Amino acid sequence: MKWIMVKVSMRAPFEVVSFVCWELFDEQPDAYKESVLPSDVSARVSIEAGSTFGWGKVVGGKGKSIGIDSFGASAPAGKLYEEFGITVEAVVAAAKSLI
Repeated sequence: MKWIMVKVSMRAPFEVVSFVCWELFDEQPDAYKESVLPSDVSARVSIEAGSTFGWGKVVGGKGKSIGIDSFGASAPAGKLYEEFGITVEAVVAAAKSLI
């Protein structure tokens, strides 16, 4: 439901890719990888409930990664997401800054 709100607020086309396993993706043929992450698209945002480490190779030099790059925070997930900016609003702002 929240992605519908994102789509409306973005007013620009976008795709959501669920990146489940780095290793499996890396093993796929180049044509498949290109179909999922087209090389002519540089406006990319990654969202990770943990560290953003490694996402640079997916989002590229112009992309943005949203996540938690520190250790030791303790609270219910929703509060941590708010505190570290893992919110719909943060994703929309990051994406809009790229287009």
